[in-house]
Amino acid sequence: MTTDGTALRGRALAATALGALGVVYGDIGTSPLYALKECFAPEYGLAPTASNVLGVLSLIFWSLNFVVSLKYLTFIMEADNRGEGGIMALLALLRPRRRRAGVRPLLAGIGLFGAALLYGDGVITPAISVLGAVEGIGVAAPQLPPWVVPIVSSGILVALFMFQRRGTARVGAVFGRVMVVWFASIALLGITGIVRHPEVLAAVNPWHAIDFFLRDGLRGFLILGAVVLVVTGGEALYADMGHFGKRPIRLAWFAVVLPALVLNYFGQGALLLDSPSAAVNPFYSLVPGWALYPMVAVATAAAVVASQALISGAFSLTRQAVQLGYCPRVTIRHTSRTEIGQIYLPGVNRLLAVACILLVLSFRSTGSLASAYGIAVTGTMTITTILFCVVARDRWHWPRWRILAVGALFLSVDLAFLGANLVKIAKGGWFPIVIALGVYLVMTTWKRGRQIVATILSDSSLPMDLFLSDIARRQPPRVPGTAVFMTSNSTGVPVVLLHHLKHNKVLHQTVVIMSIEGEEIPQVPGDERVTVEALGDGFYKVVGRYGFMETPDVPALLASVERQGLHARPSETSFYLGRETLLPGGPAKLAGWRKLLFILMARNAQSATAFFNLPPNRVLELGAQIQM
Repeated sequence: MTTDGTALRGRALAATALGALGVVYGDIGTSPLYALKECFAPEYGLAPTASNVLGVLSLIFWSLNFVVSLKYLTFIMEADNRGEGGIMALLALLRPRRRRAGVRPLLAGIGLFGAALLYGDGVITPAISVLGAVEGIGVAAPQLPPWVVPIVSSGILVALFMFQRRGTARVGAVFGRVMVVWFASIALLGITGIVRHPEVLAAVNPWHAIDFFLRDGLRGFLILGAVVLVVTGGEALYADMGHFGKRPIRLAWFAVVLPALVLNYFGQGALLLDSPSAAVNPFYSLVPGWALYPMVAVATAAAVVASQALISGAFSLTRQAVQLGYCPRVTIRHTSRTEIGQIYLPGVNRLLAVACILLVLSFRSTGSLASAYGIAVTGTMTITTILFCVVARDRWHWPRWRILAVGALFLSVDLAFLGANLVKIAKGGWFPIVIALGVYLVMTTWKRGRQIVATILSDSSLPMDLFLSDIARRQPPRVPGTAVFMTSNSTGVPVVLLHHLKHNKVLHQTVVIMSIEGEEIPQVPGDERVTVEALGDGFYKVVGRYGFMETPDVPALLASVERQGLHARPSETSFYLGRETLLPGGPAKLAGWRKLLFILMARNAQSATAFFNLPPNRVLELGAQIQM
């Protein structure tokens, strides 16, 4: 399959589109559970009259088509990094080509904050999706106490997060089928409502949306804070582009997802025309009494699929951040032997689980969570538009008029949605902002701290030519075998090598100075993976390169260089690592509290032995103290 899916035909295309239904569209597909309900929430004071219902439905219809069909599927998905999408891939496209100082750091900061907002989305989506599904129990059995829904939702989330360690490979095949059942169900429900009041189809006319704004003014603007809930998941289809390709994602949207969503929203609107009191929960009010519990089961399954997609996305985003140098090393476990994207991060999983359950127990309803959701979604949408415009200018060389036209069009909608949600900060919108600021602080502190440490180590190193000439002159004793010295600086002599020679006064017959570099592309081609340079006298410099969607494997890297003249038998190879003990008190290159934060992260980072897949019984560590 090509990265854009153009090579797919017939059954292969249909099968890939089915997979996209289960992974890409789980988030946006479960929005009917709560989106229209929020539009007629008491806080807006919007009565479900015929004109208001048609106005809101028109806003929903055109929001789906403008944001998803036009913006993401037509424009944003063209900004791919060798087939991969997502805000980190978009950020990696921003090469330092601009001349004016400070522009690129500013853009990098904006992009990192957008990535940080996705963590807030990853926390809120499982909570609001599962809550929205389980709220059907309250409709079926209104006599139940109010604590039942959050408790049941928490139990489902606990089971979901506990399952992560087993990987999604086993259930991934059924995700698409679950979502087919879901979309077929909500489309059928929508049709039953539309048949009773076919006049709701008039909402396709954009005049109803315009008239709604003219009549309601400020309230019409603020209602956008709820309307935006129908387009949650736009970033997900962009981020998951590399798994399926553009064509299958577009096919799934236009053939299944968009028609099912429109039918269901219009069916809910038709119900409100017939029974305004159904605004309390129009989705489940549309379901016949005999089908309520089965529908709760189907909705819960769909919510689990939507949650799984966001959880897996958080895992993938963290791995990208590690590879790009914005996050400390974390434990990454591969749960599939065939799919590179099937990974499990225990630490991230625990943090997400605790945050999701606390959200459910604190907010207890989709209505309360909706305020928090909107900020995360609209903030990320706005940042994606900004970065897209920069990429269009610097990479595609679009003319200025075209960038201004497209950018102004998209930003006018993004900022309208964002502005309507800013008024909700005190009602829960603060939550994703706090999450994003915390993640942003961690990423920028780690990046800057590693740069400082690398500079200190580089300053204390020796030029390679000076070191080799000294070795040739002194002729230290050599012992059989291979020694691999890991270093982040491929230009100088590793400090750990200098310490080894100073204390042990001996060298191995073969000395390999190895550095691993992260590239700003998803996967590095095999012929570009590794370079070997013979330095003479048994010394070699090896540089391994990995993309942000890959995990380094040093033993496999060594095995691959046999044909380049470097022979390192695993049983005769030792790996030397430097373990830096970081101490505060050096030059004031970081604020004191950020130094302490960086030191704390460094001490809790995954060991280099595990991260680089080194055999533990063949690793030696030499310590050094560094004052920051």
